[in-house]
Amino acid sequence: MSEFITIMKSELILAGIIFLLLFIKLSKGIKNETLLGIIQLLLLVNFIAGFFMNFEAGMFDNMYQTSPMIAFQKSILNLGVYLISLLFADWFNKTEHLAEFFILMLSALLGMFLLLSSGNFLMFYLSLELATIPVAALANFDLQKKISSEAAMKMILSSAFSSGILLFGISILYGVTGTISFAELPALLNGSTIQILALVFLFSAFAFKLSIVPFHLWTADVYEGSPFAVTSFLSVISKGAIAFVFISTLYKVFQPMHAVWYNMLMVLSIITMIIGNLFALRQQNIKRFLAFSSIAQVGFILVGISSNAAEGTSSVVYFVLIYVFSNLAAFGVAATIASHSGKERIEDYKGLYQTNPFLSWVLALALFSLAGIPPTAGFFGKLFLLTAGASQANYAFITIAALNMIVSLYYYLRVIRSVFMDKNENPVSKATINPYTKFGLIICGAGIVLTGLLSWVYDYIVSLL
Repeated sequence: MSEFITIMKSELILAGIIFLLLFIKLSKGIKNETLLGIIQLLLLVNFIAGFFMNFEAGMFDNMYQTSPMIAFQKSILNLGVYLISLLFADWFNKTEHLAEFFILMLSALLGMFLLLSSGNFLMFYLSLELATIPVAALANFDLQKKISSEAAMKMILSSAFSSGILLFGISILYGVTGTISFAELPALLNGSTIQILALVFLFSAFAFKLSIVPFHLWTADVYEGSPFAVTSFLSVISKGAIAFVFISTLYKVFQPMHAVWYNMLMVLSIITMIIGNLFALRQQNIKRFLAFSSIAQVGFILVGISSNAAEGTSSVVYFVLIYVFSNLAAFGVAATIASHSGKERIEDYKGLYQTNPFLSWVLALALFSLAGIPPTAGFFGKLFLLTAGASQANYAFITIAALNMIVSLYYYLRVIRSVFMDKNENPVSKATINPYTKFGLIICGAGIVLTGLLSWVYDYIVSLL
C-alpha cells in the first residue's frame, strides 16, 4: 500500500483535492475569496509534493508507469495550474460556480497525468477522454455569452472527431500486431503499409489536440469564446501535456518507423509555423492573436521532436516550462485589461504604458520570450529546439524554422510598439490589480528571466533522462 501511494502520489493528491471540493460544494456556502485561497494553498502543496520520492516504477502490469522525468513533466503542469489560480483571481472571485470550475479543471489535469503515465493504448485512450471532456464543459463556463456556447460546441465536436480517428488507428494497430502494450509494440512494427496507415491516424489525432496545421481550425474560435482562464488552460496545460505524450509515443512506441514520422513531422512543422505566423499577423483580437501565436510555437516544438534523440526530449520539456511562464504572463495581462475595461482588441493597447507601466513591462517580457529575443528564456528555449532538430543534418528544415522566428518578431513587436510607442488620446485607465494576480505575474516574469539565465535548469532536465 505504501508503494502504491508513493508511486501514484500525484494522481492521489489530485483526486483528494477533487473530492474535498465536492464535499465543500455540498456543505454550506463558502465565500469565493475564502474558497479560492484554500484551492491555491492545496495546489501549491500539490506542486511541491511532485518533487519528492520520484523513481522509475510500473503498476497494473505496466499499464501505469512513472519515472523522474514523467514526475517533472507533471510538476510543470501543476505549476501552470497553480499560476492560473493566481492570475485569474478576479474572474474566479466573481464566478458563481468556482468549486465546479476547479473540479472540472483538476479532473482534466488528472486525465493528463494518467495519460503521461500510460503504458498501453487502452489506458492511453481512457485518460485522453478524461483529459478532454471536462475542458469542453469549461469552454462553456461563461453561461451568459453565446460565443462561449459556440466555443464549447466546436471544442466537443473536434474532440469527438479526433478521438474517433485515434480509436480507429489503435484498432488497426491492434489488428496487425495483436497487442496494445507500449513495451511490446516496437518489436512488432516493420513499416508495412497498414502500420503506416495506423500511424497516420494516430498522428492526426495528436495533430488535432496540438492544433497542428491543417488540424487547427477549431483553435482560434474556441480560444476567443472561452473565458481567459480556460483559454490559458487550453493553450498551456493541455498543449504541454499532449506535447510530452506525443514525444514519448513517437520515441518509445514508433521508434522503428522513424523514417516515416520524421518526414511527416518536417512537413507539418513547416506548414504550422508558416500558417501560424501569417494568420497571427492579421489578428486584431488579443485572444485570437495568442491562439495563432501558440500554433506557431507548436511548429517549433515539432522541430525539437524531430531530432529523435535525448536532446529532443530535454529541449521540448525545457521549452514547455518556458512557454508556461511566457504564455500565462501574456494571458494574465490580457485578462486584467479585459476585466478592467472590457477591451480585447490590440488597438486598445495603444498607450497602455502611460497608465499601466507594470502590466506593460510584464506583457513586453512575455512577448519578447515568445519571440525568442535574448536574454529572455524563450531565446534559449528556441535555440535548444533548433539545435536538437539540427541533429538530423537537415539544414534546409532548420533554416526555414529560423526564418519563421524572424517573421514572428514582426507581430510580437507590433503589439509592443502599440503599448509603448503609439499615442492614444483615450488609453485604458489605470487598472486595479488583484494581489494574487500581481504575485502570479511576478512569478511569470521572474521565470521568464531566470529559467534562461540559470543554466542548471536545463542541466537538471537533462539529468532526469
